[in-house]
Amino acid sequence: MKKKSSPRLSSFHYKGSFAYSLTLCTHERKTLFNSRELIYDVIDRLKDSAIRYGFTVVVYTFMPDHLHILIKGAEDADLKGFVRHFKQMSGYYFKNKYGVNLWHLSYYDHVIRNDEEIKTAARYILENPVRKGLVKDFRGYPFSGSFEFDIKEML
Repeated sequence: MKKKSSPRLSSFHYKGSFAYSLTLCTHERKTLFNSRELIYDVIDRLKDSAIRYGFTVVVYTFMPDHLHILIKGAEDADLKGFVRHFKQMSGYYFKNKYGVNLWHLSYYDHVIRNDEEIKTAARYILENPVRKGLVKDFRGYPFSGSFEFDIKEML
C-alpha cells in the first residue's frame, strides 16, 4: 500500500515568526459549524492552542463545513504542533459531546510572505461568507473574529 504524500513542504520547518493561512475541513465535509455554542467551544480551544504554540490569531471564519484561520507566529512558534494540538483538543471535545468526528485528517496551509499578503489573506477569509451567500457584509457574520483587533473596523 502506497503512503500518501504530505501536503506540507518538505524543505520548510514550519517554525518561527511566519504567518500562515490555514483551512481545516470538517470530517467528510459535513455541516457541523452551525451552532454558536459549538463554535465558541472550538474558539476556546483555538485560543489555548495559539497561546501554547506561540501564535496570534489575526482572523478566523467558521464556515458550515470548514474553518479558515490566519495566524502569525512568534520566534518560537510551531505550526505543526499548533494544528495537531488544536485539532486534537477540539476533536476530542466534539467527539465526547456529539459522538462524531470533527476534523478531516489533514489541512491546507499557505505561508504568508509579507504584510500586504497578510491583508489580502485576511480580506479573503472574512469575505468568504459573502462569497458563499451567507451574508451581504462580512461584518454581519457571527462566526468570524480576531484575537488581535475588532474586525468590524477592518478593511
